[in-house]
Amino acid sequence: MSSLAARSFARSTRTAARQIKAPLASSSQLPRRAAFTPLRQTPYQTARAFSATMLTKSDAMAAPKAPQEFDKEIVDMASYATNYKVTSDLAIDTARFVFLDTLGCGLKALEFPQCTKLLGPVVPGTTVPNGTRVPGTNYVLDPVLGAFNIGTIIRWLDFNDCWLAAEWGHPSDNLGAILAVADWVNRTNKAGGEKIAGDKIFTVKDVLEYMVKAHEIQGVMALDNSFNEVGLDHVLLVKVASTSVVANMLGLSEAQTRDAISQAWVDGQSMRTYRHTPNTMSRKSWAAGDACQKAVNLCLKVLGGEGGMPTVLTAPTWGFYDVNFHGKKFSFQREYGAYVMENVLFKVSYPAEFHSQTAIEAAQRINKKLKSMGKTAEDIEEVTNRTHEACIRIIDKQFKPMDNYADRDHCVQYMVSVMFCYNRLEAGDYPDNSEAAQSPLVESLRQRIKCVEDPQFTKDYHDPSKRTISNALTVKLKDGTTLEEEVVEAPLGHRLRREEAKPEILAKYLRHLEPHFAKEHVKKLVDLGNDAEKLYKTEVDEYMDMYVKS
Repeated sequence: MSSLAARSFARSTRTAARQIKAPLASSSQLPRRAAFTPLRQTPYQTARAFSATMLTKSDAMAAPKAPQEFDKEIVDMASYATNYKVTSDLAIDTARFVFLDTLGCGLKALEFPQCTKLLGPVVPGTTVPNGTRVPGTNYVLDPVLGAFNIGTIIRWLDFNDCWLAAEWGHPSDNLGAILAVADWVNRTNKAGGEKIAGDKIFTVKDVLEYMVKAHEIQGVMALDNSFNEVGLDHVLLVKVASTSVVANMLGLSEAQTRDAISQAWVDGQSMRTYRHTPNTMSRKSWAAGDACQKAVNLCLKVLGGEGGMPTVLTAPTWGFYDVNFHGKKFSFQREYGAYVMENVLFKVSYPAEFHSQTAIEAAQRINKKLKSMGKTAEDIEEVTNRTHEACIRIIDKQFKPMDNYADRDHCVQYMVSVMFCYNRLEAGDYPDNSEAAQSPLVESLRQRIKCVEDPQFTKDYHDPSKRTISNALTVKLKDGTTLEEEVVEAPLGHRLRREEAKPEILAKYLRHLEPHFAKEHVKKLVDLGNDAEKLYKTEVDEYMDMYVKS
């Protein structure tokens, strides 16, 4: 550089420096802005001379923050996940049935190519040493992708358990994260070398206890707090619940568990867009798998040293409450315990969105009356469904187009119409090319089924002592005859009908196993599932090996 150029550069640098140090205009001289806060120089800015040739390093560390108290909601969650001992025999026994039922639902989903195309390693042929097994396949994956795969097959058919309150959801979705981590930890620790999770070897009993906790966190959060009303999807709670229990599974301290939970709350939350017309699509079937993989990933990051955000919920402007919840804080009906698992709902009879279960059962009962009268679905003029508010809000789609599988399995009119027309409702009735989806009678009848809210049904739905999901069908025939209303308040999988449901749950599990394994192996799995004490002692990796298919 010439001396003239050097002098010119120096002058421009000094000018720039004077401009930087010039005092800011007073607030009265600036354009009016709401809640204006004058800018202040940080110690870092005032201590460092201006340089025209040097940029601020992108990895510069901020000054350490003073210790902060975590939001109480996160403190309580982390304390429960870390310290609570599951002592409820009812909860553990119920978890056993949930465990078997959920695995069976995952196997059933493997019969659908739209599901299986999403599974497996990112790079075809990849096998991860000591990796997670995916039931019904030969995949061996890292625990993050394993959680996605298991979570996706579990949720695909909307046939696993259910929890209905201010927010609804499917707490057994969390098994995707729990199983993936337990399997991977066992195999890694048995292989020798670097130990993880304190050299823990998980048994099925451990998995059931973690299921109780995940169910409880998701379910208690859902009792009073409606995320759907602000457009957020219930899989948010899967991510938070899975993060809470996986943190403990990986040996994180209670403080690290708080960090991990805060990461789950700040993570971008799924919107319900993919569950509603005109955007209904298959993402609703893998959204829980996505939540599971994010939970495991966040826990592993905290295990590797990542911190947390103490006021991620309550921070003004930037916290979850202000950004996502209209400034409202969470409310809680009860402390965490084992209530949710003890009262969880099973989907026993039909692969259908849970708010429709009793309506479909009512239609099946009415079919018997029609048959005795020599009548069929073709003789029906119209149907009125007296129902609860949540059913209307979520699955009342009388005149909306049925564009795909996701539309049909979340339309109460379609599901009831199929039952009237074929006296069945199966997963095979939802695809575009199915007999039911292409039936003119199903479509015509669907548009003649209307829903009306009964405020008492809605009140009973939210009543902690009942939690019924009532539907009542009144059928008017073309000859002018009106049949007596058929009311079903509690579906077969409800707590009030639990003992009646247990044989059916095991029969459902058996049906889902049979297409995948030899008769002798199916018997072995069913017998083990029925032998609670033997099942509880089985190590998770050995149990998962029983579901591997070549």
